[in-house]
Amino acid sequence: MDLASQFPLTGTLIHLNHAAVAPWPRVTAEAVKAFADENMKQASLDYPRWIRTEERLRERIRQLVNARSASEIALVKNTSEGLSFVASGIDWHRGDNVVGIRQEFPSNRFPWLALESRGVAFRQLDLDSCGGDPEAALIALCNERTRLLSVSAVQYANGFRMDLVRLGEFCRRNGILFCVDAIQQAGAIPFDVRRICADFAVADGHKWMLAPEGLGFFYVREEVRDNLALTQYGWHMAQELSDYAAEAFRPAESGRRFECGSPNMLAIHALDASLGLLLETGIDEVWRCLSERMTVLRSGLGAIPGIDILSDCSETRLSGILTFRSADDDALFSRLQEGGVFCARRGGGIRLSPHCYTPLPLLETALGLIEG
Repeated sequence: MDLASQFPLTGTLIHLNHAAVAPWPRVTAEAVKAFADENMKQASLDYPRWIRTEERLRERIRQLVNARSASEIALVKNTSEGLSFVASGIDWHRGDNVVGIRQEFPSNRFPWLALESRGVAFRQLDLDSCGGDPEAALIALCNERTRLLSVSAVQYANGFRMDLVRLGEFCRRNGILFCVDAIQQAGAIPFDVRRICADFAVADGHKWMLAPEGLGFFYVREEVRDNLALTQYGWHMAQELSDYAAEAFRPAESGRRFECGSPNMLAIHALDASLGLLLETGIDEVWRCLSERMTVLRSGLGAIPGIDILSDCSETRLSGILTFRSADDDALFSRLQEGGVFCARRGGGIRLSPHCYTPLPLLETALGLIEG
């Protein structure tokens, strides 16, 4: 499939901000329009078909993350909700600790900081002063009272990609739960929850998965699912989903137990369409095309005098995010905006984040604006 044709962006727009909120592909916009038209004309008459779309989406997410079963997948509103399920659901004891990273996006810090009122410490690694081996530094922060290690697969500010296999294997050997915020990797770079020994993984759909805000996935490994206490309750999470007169409550024996109320069917249809496109393309191919574009940016920026690349662009650390700084970032950022380049100020510099479909000539145009 010609991916570029799926993104008929305005001619003057160079979208290099997928690490924030991505554009929808044509197939997703059409799915949303069709769903809205169906609601307008016949309301929920064909709700059973909508449920089949929901089931297909769970299976597509299972394929995306290589879970063993779709029953390990819950549909959540956002990454923050999934991480909050973990923070609120573990049976903490005073003196326990969580290990993470100081520079994380707030969604992967605030839930753990909130535990400090219960006597649970949040031990934070400073990535800027840990040397060249942050995984070793994270492992060194763990001790006999560490219950959870929580990291982002890719750091939002500079695109630093963690060695999740190394961290996950350490956690599994030492009886520590491993939680991954996958929002900056899922949909862009192959992500395998079994290979990395993840117990929990969460991601919104509105970045690299090319879908609307308001829907994401929460992966919970089957062996730890029942140990996570429930913090929300409602009809949709019951094992007997359609028994509205039930007097006894039994939570679903699947990830659905974390979905307390009515599903976001509009976003379900959208995310299903977007993931269908990505899986049809193949995530390996998506990453090959994206890494090619990152190489173009890295090489181009490296050739411009006065540009300092802040991201680690080595093969094992490369992601879809590249952050750099100049002698005057304010002036450069304004010039990029005026030239139609949609990017962001992050991590002490300017952050660029194309996707696999981004036309290479547009990257050259952006590099020309940076050079001045």
